[in-house]
Amino acid sequence: MLLLAWIAFITPIVAQDNVDLEMMYRIKTEGIQKSQIQDLSFHLTDFIGPRLSGSTNLRNARAWTSRKFQEWGLSNVKIDAWGEFGRGWNVKKSYIAMKAPYYAQIIGYPKAWTDGTAGQVSSEVVLLEISTDADLEKYRGKIRGKIVMAPANLTLNPAFEAEAKRWTEEELEQRKEISTGVQPSRYTPEALAQMRAQRELDQKLATFLLEEGVALRLTGTRGSFGTVFHTRAGSYSNDKKPTVPEIEIAAEHYGRIYRLIKNGKPVTVEAEVQVEWLDDDYKGYNVLAEIPGTDKTLKSEIVMLGAHMDSWHAGTGANDNAAGVVVMMEAIRILKALGVQPKRTIRIAIWGEEEQGLHGSRGYVQQYVADRTKKEKKAEWDKISAYYNLDNGSGKIRGIYVEGNDMVVPIFEKWLEPFHELGANTVTRRNTGSTDHVAFDAVGVPGFQFIQDPIDYGKGYHTNMDLYERMQFADMTQAAVIIAALVYNTAQRDEKLPRKPWN
Repeated sequence: MLLLAWIAFITPIVAQDNVDLEMMYRIKTEGIQKSQIQDLSFHLTDFIGPRLSGSTNLRNARAWTSRKFQEWGLSNVKIDAWGEFGRGWNVKKSYIAMKAPYYAQIIGYPKAWTDGTAGQVSSEVVLLEISTDADLEKYRGKIRGKIVMAPANLTLNPAFEAEAKRWTEEELEQRKEISTGVQPSRYTPEALAQMRAQRELDQKLATFLLEEGVALRLTGTRGSFGTVFHTRAGSYSNDKKPTVPEIEIAAEHYGRIYRLIKNGKPVTVEAEVQVEWLDDDYKGYNVLAEIPGTDKTLKSEIVMLGAHMDSWHAGTGANDNAAGVVVMMEAIRILKALGVQPKRTIRIAIWGEEEQGLHGSRGYVQQYVADRTKKEKKAEWDKISAYYNLDNGSGKIRGIYVEGNDMVVPIFEKWLEPFHELGANTVTRRNTGSTDHVAFDAVGVPGFQFIQDPIDYGKGYHTNMDLYERMQFADMTQAAVIIAALVYNTAQRDEKLPRKPWN
């Protein structure tokens, strides 16, 4: 009886999800033979540049994207405010070099939202060795106008693994496995207490350095071979307090300065940081555009696809996340170029301010879909069939995470069949987090992120080396074709995709 019940449940799902193979052929042909992936990637990375949240370049990227959508003939193109973000910030000049014991260029970049220096500064570097509050007093009155640094654990190990990788079939199968046990905490209570104490000491040190009038602080960063991972020093809040200017430098260059000082060899560094604060508009924005639905009954329903536009500021945000934006733009371009007349409206959303907390997508959801805290449904909650997201670099799509939604598994397995030869055949019930589909899934709207080959994503994103050269254009072409197909199938389906309960 249970088997018969399952067959009765699954049969209507499979019946309405038979794939239009002629349309799949047309999507593949348009996407592969007439791809605009490389041109879009060039404009978004090399031409527009880094797109830190609130920056002028991010504003330029929004304007360029909306013009492109209009050029393609999409409807209802708009730059839509999701809420208040804070102050914008641009780097106008950044320079740092070691002058003694000999001249050497230093790979380094201002931390996000740091204040600038008072012109060019030059001083012997003071190594601050502080492990307790009492250690601060050793430096009181001695570091005004100085460049300072504190010890950091930046041990570099040889890279024995390959620079890039693709998932093997065995590894993809393993991604289907779900643990049912309670995952132990990564940290012991003692380790957590130690981390809290260190944070408190770090905050006291930051206040102390500002009060003492330090000219510049140098910090090391993880990464190797000159790769600098971004962090932030200040706040983008409208009521931001002044901060000591900070530059984070490559681990190898940080280590050289540290070892020289520890061995009694004075080091002189000169540097200059000029920044610009933008106070004309504190809002954050998303870019929206549509292919309108044509079915009399279903055109008010929506299928969404999207990716986040913002990046960090030393590289050009190529794999995080220009790649995702370009793939989603190409996917909707393919559908528009084919002249599809979808039953449901297809809406692309290019999100802002993801890196600081999924602000763009969460702001959209809060405004139009649902209030998660109040469990309050809004106008679009019952209209959205699915949201598809891409934000794990430029690697090939190998499958999809369905966020525990058992009901959609047979649907996606059927829809991916025409793309098995392109490497996409894995549907996993696993959850994956930390990007914009989470905002939709959190309010009970189907939100999905794709399984992608990592290539070298984890080694390069959020760094100065996240550049055009690291993008995998053939993989991005494959991804755009698959996403265009899934979006089309979702738009043409008789019913919206099944949902998990949201109570």
